[in-house]
Amino acid sequence: MRDEDLQLARQMVAAAQTNSHSISVEDDIDEATGGISSPGNSPRPLRRHRVLDLNERRKQFRRTRSLNAPSPVQQFGPCGRIMTNSAMVMQIQDPASQRLTWYKPPLTVLVIKKVSDASVLAPFVQLVEWLLQEKNMVVWVESAVLEDSLLNEDVKFKAIRDKLVTFKDGRDDLTDRIDFIVCLGGDGTLLYASLLFQQSVPPVMAFHLGSLGFLTPFRFDNFQEQLTSVLEGHAALTLRSRLRCVMHRKSEKRQLIHTEAPPNSILVLNEVVIDRGPSPYLSNIDLFLDGKYITSVQGDGLIVSTPTGSTAYAVAAGASMIHPSVPAIMVTPICPHSLSFRPIVVPAGVELKISVSPESRNTSWVSFDGRNRQELFHGDSLRVTTSIYPVPSISAQDQISDWFASLADGLHWNVRKRQKCLDELSDLTASGSEDTIDEIENMKLYDN
Repeated sequence: MRDEDLQLARQMVAAAQTNSHSISVEDDIDEATGGISSPGNSPRPLRRHRVLDLNERRKQFRRTRSLNAPSPVQQFGPCGRIMTNSAMVMQIQDPASQRLTWYKPPLTVLVIKKVSDASVLAPFVQLVEWLLQEKNMVVWVESAVLEDSLLNEDVKFKAIRDKLVTFKDGRDDLTDRIDFIVCLGGDGTLLYASLLFQQSVPPVMAFHLGSLGFLTPFRFDNFQEQLTSVLEGHAALTLRSRLRCVMHRKSEKRQLIHTEAPPNSILVLNEVVIDRGPSPYLSNIDLFLDGKYITSVQGDGLIVSTPTGSTAYAVAAGASMIHPSVPAIMVTPICPHSLSFRPIVVPAGVELKISVSPESRNTSWVSFDGRNRQELFHGDSLRVTTSIYPVPSISAQDQISDWFASLADGLHWNVRKRQKCLDELSDLTASGSEDTIDEIENMKLYDN
């Protein structure tokens, strides 16, 4: 928080206390005088004027809209934003109120498809053709898509190939050019969309055409109806928080002091992983929270994940699964050399600092959503906090239904055989014999 904002907040608290006291005193005076104020009572209107002035300044003061987390930007690309809800709670926004609205019709759409998968080609051509001809939208695709030999053999694609607008990853900036994103494939397509937009992300609609499909709730069978409904503004949103990761190199610290250039940051949707790399030694990593030393991690490494990433690498390492609407950061050790080192959850608003311990025998390696792998040397540090730019993922039903459906379909969460009720075991209890349940079931089948 800026110093001027902090000072303004203190003034408002002090003014509120002074105002409540002055109002009670003035009410007593009014009761004693019969509601008639004396001509010389000048401080009273001055106090009212001061309160009104503070109320105006209070409207300009930025308050967070999520518990212990940065207030997320609620405009996604040039067209999309969250629908205004007068019943919204100030501190915690009700997830059910997060619905998409377009304040101008979306004109440009980015279509991301799974690479090297022939099964996605036919749905891709069908979708692009429909968007161009039926919706008259400008369709963007990655330039590498046009180099697919199987795709270029398709007759329908040849007729629309020249109408597509292409971009190249790492060269072209898509900021404020895309109104809407459609993903065809698995969860990797949504991670790639997050990588392309390192600031405000347009609304993302993901169709399940991959293997797991934990982040892709839509089925492609009736894509025309579903897309039409979304383009008309009938959709719920899940704001998937991202982590802002900044690498601070020991060799660059002196240079940054002289140049005052801001360090480059990377936004990740799932997790940032710090591991021992090819070294046979244990990782020895120091962990700080808001500048305070917390602990040292001795093991294979550390996973810092978002609630969205809690069902990815983190859950395989023993972490809990957290709903994506919960403002939190998960810290999960990888094979720690300690029986008591359990995963922890910290508020989303804190800043984590991760560095190689001075007594560590080796360096560490860092990867961001499985990409951009780089070495973390002694004296370097990685700072991680929640970004103000979430990924607005469009829900097929709603936030709750989509998430639990993904747990059941993708991870088979809480799947087990049903326990028999007492009525089914009444024969066994009444007989007092040593017959097993299987024998009783066989007897029932024999009687039938």
